[in-house]
Amino acid sequence: MPNTLGPESLGGGARPRKVLLAACGTRGDVQPFLALAVALRRHGHHPLLAAPSSYASDAAAYGVDFAAIDDGPTRILEDTATRRIIDKGLMGVRGKIAAARAVARLKKLLIAPLRDVAAIAHDHGDVAAVVHSAAFPAQHVADMLDVPAVVVALQPGWIPTDAFPCQLLPLPQVPRFLNRSTYALVTAAQRSREVERWRASELGLAPRRHGARRWLRDPEGRRRPVLQSFSRHITPVDPAWGDAVRTTGFWFLPARPDWTPPRELTRFLDEGPPPVYVGFGSMTGTQARRNNALVTEAVRRTGVRAVIATGWGGIGASASDSGPPSHDVLTIEQAPHDWLFPRMAAIVHHGGPGTVGAALAAGRPQVLCPHMGDQTHWSARMGALGVAPTPLTARTLTAHELAEAITTSVTDRHLRHRASEVAVLIRAEDGVNTAVNSLLAHIT
Repeated sequence: MPNTLGPESLGGGARPRKVLLAACGTRGDVQPFLALAVALRRHGHHPLLAAPSSYASDAAAYGVDFAAIDDGPTRILEDTATRRIIDKGLMGVRGKIAAARAVARLKKLLIAPLRDVAAIAHDHGDVAAVVHSAAFPAQHVADMLDVPAVVVALQPGWIPTDAFPCQLLPLPQVPRFLNRSTYALVTAAQRSREVERWRASELGLAPRRHGARRWLRDPEGRRRPVLQSFSRHITPVDPAWGDAVRTTGFWFLPARPDWTPPRELTRFLDEGPPPVYVGFGSMTGTQARRNNALVTEAVRRTGVRAVIATGWGGIGASASDSGPPSHDVLTIEQAPHDWLFPRMAAIVHHGGPGTVGAALAAGRPQVLCPHMGDQTHWSARMGALGVAPTPLTARTLTAHELAEAITTSVTDRHLRHRASEVAVLIRAEDGVNTAVNSLLAHIT
């Protein structure tokens, strides 16, 4: 992984470009864009990261220009209904109705951050391209500026293909000739009356014919370039996509210049053998205390040491009434994965793509506890690659199951060997620099 922030030669007589990176969502949604911004800056270009204000300090630490936008979709994580979906998935009619309502609200919550991105683009001028995630339709801002929009697919499943079914949601296997039809859910997710009204009334753009079905094409019908920020070694890609879709490898940030590990964490790591990491990232849910008790009991049963990350609250902090803390368990809020994971014996997590990439690069065995969405895909792929035991569904997780999986992850020599093998492939890809080169080729 690159670890320098110094400028590199533009090469080939290329002139510096201003690139607007529009990112909205949780850390897993925003951090890849910060990594891309750092790489663009290192190559001598002028990235501007538009993201929620909570990421301003991260951008400042890397010297990346930053503009704050509304929190948008992340507000929905505060809702009890959303937390219940995280806990229970899409089980039953009620679960599916709740999910449909959540998607409808998400579409409305997109308008405020999109409006902010449009204002930022208008104020800064001379933008050569707008880069945005597939889930955040800032291509409309690019259309307003009449510049290219570059789509970032943070997960597989956004680009339709006949080769395999959509991987964004757990779906039953279908005959090959039906594979493309499974992407209808992606098209439906792109369809938004609110966004189309905003496009017409505030950006002054003409309505798009078949807009949702053609979201991967510009107003002239040309294919928009897509950067898939994960590895071709991990999840399948379709050669028929051609040059318009580039699967680059994972986008890693260099070490944050101003970050030092807390004294308590370094002391804990120095006091014994490598511990197991346990964290569920932005998966909040309603059972944080239950998850803490479950994880603590699983760790006790295995006899390993553990670093438990509370993250956004999916695992509760240790309660004062739960007895004296264990000397073999340290609870933290978070720490940079690139620093922490190589110091672990194994990594227990929810299966988000950012955590998957960091765990793979660290070369450590994993235990996957998927909660929802594409996490099921990533979890299955880790098992298929031989770097993790069989995934454990989060909503039915027990201390006994987790303890068995942790024991396997730290004792199985094949898992450790395979994790080391795959790490070599992941680190060799240099995904973020590949992404920069591909991006510049599309806008120069």
